[in-house]
Amino acid sequence: MADLALVEEGSMGRVAYGRIAPNEDLVQGLEKLCLAHGFRNAFVRGALGSLVDACLGSTNGKIVHVAGPAVEVVSIAGEVRSKPDGSLAAALSGVVSDTDGNVYGGPFVAGANIVCITFEVTLEEWLPAG
Repeated sequence: MADLALVEEGSMGRVAYGRIAPNEDLVQGLEKLCLAHGFRNAFVRGALGSLVDACLGSTNGKIVHVAGPAVEVVSIAGEVRSKPDGSLAAALSGVVSDTDGNVYGGPFVAGANIVCITFEVTLEEWLPAG
């Protein structure tokens, strides 16, 4: 039977507060913030902001498009990890609300979630042991 979970030892490092500018992608913006602060791995600890539109993955493999303007991010969780080639990849999931108050959730699709006005985020560095 294949392992279902990976347990990684390490410790928490620095904390950074950053801003993703308007018209920048949420997922790619988090990756850029980590690079700017020298974080190779990090957890998203909190965020506040809105998106022009939202694109979320779903369990059936389809993309859910939430029309804006100003789709509010109600909740977000995820991490940014370094890849073997040295680049970074963010994996983010969250809950968003449209202008009518409808709520949607799922993983944010990279390159398809453009920040509306601004997006504030708290990142905590992860330092794997070894």
